[in-house]
Amino acid sequence: MTEPTAPAPSRSGHLRIDGLSLYHEVYGELGVPGTTPLLLVPGAFMDTGSMSTWVARFAAGRTVIVFDQQGHGRTPDTTRVMSYERFADDAAALLHALGVDRVDVMGYSQGGGVALQLALRRPALVGKLVSLSATFRRDGWYPSVGTAVAGLDATMFAGTPVEKAFLEHTPDAAAFDAYLEKMKVLNVEDQEITDAQMRSITAKAMVIIGDADGVRPEHAVEMFTLLGGGDEDAAASGVLQTVPAARLVILPATSHVGISGESDVLVPMITAFLDDATPSTPELF
Repeated sequence: MTEPTAPAPSRSGHLRIDGLSLYHEVYGELGVPGTTPLLLVPGAFMDTGSMSTWVARFAAGRTVIVFDQQGHGRTPDTTRVMSYERFADDAAALLHALGVDRVDVMGYSQGGGVALQLALRRPALVGKLVSLSATFRRDGWYPSVGTAVAGLDATMFAGTPVEKAFLEHTPDAAAFDAYLEKMKVLNVEDQEITDAQMRSITAKAMVIIGDADGVRPEHAVEMFTLLGGGDEDAAASGVLQTVPAARLVILPATSHVGISGESDVLVPMITAFLDDATPSTPELF
């Protein structure tokens, strides 16, 4: 399938957010009554451009906001310690600066962890939550993931878009090394959201992973359950009577990186979730 081309953003640029010069893009119009923008949060080392295919598919039907996290893309790093909580607060501050008081949010990998924190820390701000290949605890990842992240070094990023974007705004190899070390700590230590905190999230949720993901399938099921997934009435009758509070998707033969390229499969499912589309039931008897 031919990948769609993202439209030009209706606005873009940098905003001062908690000591950051935070880069963001908006596709479509903000403040339209009866509409809810979608905030996209890219994964570790990824920038707004990495989400262009997702933007193109979603922007056809809704306003989309995407931003570069601290040290990512066109947002320079600072001396701030990195954390999922802080990145979520950055997102909330960005939305406030844009005059947005309600969003749906989808985050991929590290961005999914940020999306979870945003829903937890700013419940009035988040209507719906999509976690794409993300965890709420460190043990949600296979142990090999942490080992691989801990082994990263600057030579692995030599000549990549990640290094080029960083050096464009901060032409200092030592600063890039420091950024990389901070990112390793963030992603190896991950975050520890408790079961009680997960149950307290009020946003309707959709949990998505691949069956060859870095996220363990058992963890995705646990996340789905804690967020309100499962319907015993539907289990008994074979039919959904109400729109479910949470949804679970596990794509076959799909890795952690591979799932980022499955927008053609996932966007229709996610759109139905965001639009509260009533699941159809075939006539069997």
